[in-house]
Amino acid sequence: MTIARAQVIDPTVTRWYHCITRCVRRAFLLGEGGFDRKQWMEDRLKQLAGIFSISVGGFSVMDNHLHVLVRLDPATAELWTDEDVVRRWGRLFPPRGAGRKALPVTEDWVKQQVQKPEWVQQTRERLQSLSWLMKCLKEPLSRLANREEQARGAFFEGRFKSIAILDDEALLATCAYIDLNPVAAGLAQVPEASSHTSIKTRVEHLVAKGNIQETEAAITGPAQPAQRDIEASHWLCPVEDRRRHGLPREGMVEGLTLGHYLQLVDYTGRLLRDGKAAISAEVESIFVRLQSSGSVWQERMTRLSGDRMLGRFFAASREKLRAAAERLGVRHLVNLAAATAS
Repeated sequence: MTIARAQVIDPTVTRWYHCITRCVRRAFLLGEGGFDRKQWMEDRLKQLAGIFSISVGGFSVMDNHLHVLVRLDPATAELWTDEDVVRRWGRLFPPRGAGRKALPVTEDWVKQQVQKPEWVQQTRERLQSLSWLMKCLKEPLSRLANREEQARGAFFEGRFKSIAILDDEALLATCAYIDLNPVAAGLAQVPEASSHTSIKTRVEHLVAKGNIQETEAAITGPAQPAQRDIEASHWLCPVEDRRRHGLPREGMVEGLTLGHYLQLVDYTGRLLRDGKAAISAEVESIFVRLQSSGSVWQERMTRLSGDRMLGRFFAASREKLRAAAERLGVRHLVNLAAATAS
């Protein structure tokens, strides 16, 4: 049964959501065409992350579907001035002239829009809306593909699936699952070689800002302190949340470095590929911090990598699930089939 989006997306319950959208009939439309549609989606996602008050924590663009892990940041949008709101919207939907030709965003146009308080408030709300983010991600590609193929009709399925992520372990499991999609599909041998994924983007950023030795150490050895500043300059949401240490950007998990995450994904990739993997001291420390274990993590990731994802909420503990149900005013929530609530 279809669930109303408002019953799933509620930033007072959680700000983290895993979104999945598929091509119609699950056809491999993203892997076709005269232009690189996957790269287009990746570039568009980066652009939207700089416009919306929504942070991107992970993504994976496959041949027939797309995964995006996002964090809603409504407080950020409330701090924007009215002019900020208008200029951001103008980057998405510039004024149009004759023949629907896009016109420059001029100072006069900005001043005119600022004088419309109801429009500005509606626009501010749209720029923090997950549904509007997905709309602005999907619709332009649909039009481009139809124009290229001289076709009409839908490119993506009408609704995207959204899963509310309720705790740190579920967040890390979701992020790793998204980054490992190409590995699980047999399209890449190692996670950092997976094209059009957040993990490859993070590694490329490390190489660009650091060096190959630091990157290899981040994957196979203890995390490097320098990575903290490197992450802050990347368009993706930092893995480590270091606001308590004076960094302004909010990250994903406090006390978990990018190096730790890369090691966790490398370990999980070997688990999924070979069925077993040795747990390093660094990876073991992650499980200790999460009050979990390697066996529980393996079971969760194995289930998560199955064919069907049942449920609209994902939590590693029953307590988080109960708290979300209470907040939403319901007696029961269906946990994602991958979760082994304790």
